[in-house]
Amino acid sequence: MPAHARVPLRTAAAVLACAALATGCGVPPELRDPPGSVVPSPQSGPSTAPPAVVPSMPPTLGPTPSRTFGEAQAVACDGTPSGTQVISLLRNTSGLLPSGATATVRADTPLCAGTWQYSVVTVNGRDPLAVVTKGSPGALTLVTAGTNVCNIPVRTSAPAGIREVACESGPAPGTV
Repeated sequence: MPAHARVPLRTAAAVLACAALATGCGVPPELRDPPGSVVPSPQSGPSTAPPAVVPSMPPTLGPTPSRTFGEAQAVACDGTPSGTQVISLLRNTSGLLPSGATATVRADTPLCAGTWQYSVVTVNGRDPLAVVTKGSPGALTLVTAGTNVCNIPVRTSAPAGIREVACESGPAPGTV
């Protein structure tokens, strides 16, 4: 290639290199906004759409979400579920608690572990009744009830804290 042809190629290559570098630098300093200034974003023309409105959610009046507890130990449920809910579940389960029987849930129960509960119900003229339930307070499911609740479902499915109180303590007063 002759020498005079090399110069325009070098010049063209240099111009292309500068153009490529310039496009990657962003906005030139003289066009940048000073620090701390707020600049409205440009609009692409008049907008006919109303501004977006985020509706506020009304409070829910349905069942409250179930509180879960650690599974290793059974701890006081702090009223979720209440003794009244446990007794209601027993009254609605055929043959477990007659409708006229006076029943109370022992003050140191229900105990909770995971989503399971252990309660002791005292009924006038009867032995204490141990009760194992699971689920949220508004939707309790009876697992078992009786004087010995350490059955296969409790031994194989209940959290360790419930197994401990149901299988080792039993419903005798003051042992939970």
